[in-house]
Amino acid sequence: MTNGTPFETVTLTTLYRDRYLFQELLDEAKNIALKANEGKTVIYTSWGSEWRPFGLPRKKRLIESVILDEGIKSKIIVDVQDFLRSGNWYFKRGIPYRRGYLLYGPPGSGKTSFIQSLAGYLDYNICILNLSENNLTDDRLNHLMNNIPERSLLLLEDIDAAFNKRSQTSEKGFSSGVTFSGLLNALDGVASAEECITFMTTNHPEKLDPALLRPGRVDFKVLIDNASPYQIQQMFLKFYENETEKCELFLKRIQELNITKISTAQLQGLFVYNKRDPANAIKMVATLKHSL
Repeated sequence: MTNGTPFETVTLTTLYRDRYLFQELLDEAKNIALKANEGKTVIYTSWGSEWRPFGLPRKKRLIESVILDEGIKSKIIVDVQDFLRSGNWYFKRGIPYRRGYLLYGPPGSGKTSFIQSLAGYLDYNICILNLSENNLTDDRLNHLMNNIPERSLLLLEDIDAAFNKRSQTSEKGFSSGVTFSGLLNALDGVASAEECITFMTTNHPEKLDPALLRPGRVDFKVLIDNASPYQIQQMFLKFYENETEKCELFLKRIQELNITKISTAQLQGLFVYNKRDPANAIKMVATLKHSL
């Protein structure tokens, strides 16, 4: 099978007059499976030439839990929802029904976290494909990308590093694996009847080949940068509700120390450490500068 389930065949027989039982049985099995994953996100990874669930389904991450700079989150959500409503528009014009997104920016800025929350918001699962995997070939890549489980986002993380790592392993005598042209062909070939939404992430967009970024492969590029004053404020108030005055002191302290680059991951680490003590979080602002 190519839908994330190990290959297996079950044969059922019954009298002709009782054939309706099969549909009832299948409907009940489907409902049980859906209830088991209700409110959860299934993470798939590649296993040979098929997709398989990685670990247990995870509780959906709330879209509100990820704080991006003002307007960015809504801009992506609106675009994805418009794409999902436009199947007939693509079909009538003979355009492959797919959409590619590139989220770029420094590490710890929330790129992957946002994709996880978006999957939960859309009630989708996530298929994570590691292009640096030694045993991944062009043929396997093409097969996997054309057989993604229904209602799943395809995630290609750290796309810039994939081929750098590949050349290193090749020098050591390992399999050469996926080629750049193989990736381009796989992206161009994702044209099944169902919608295909691909997310790529990178910390170094300048390292990406322009061929990868052409429309049809990447249709929507978004910078997910270090935390802006808006994000810092929203994160502080999310952790410490109604502490508006302390939030102002926190922002002022950051300005006094001239800290211009803070990742949302750093902020979260500080706030989790001081989960019930906003005053101490303010005292520890200097640690954000030292951890850069």
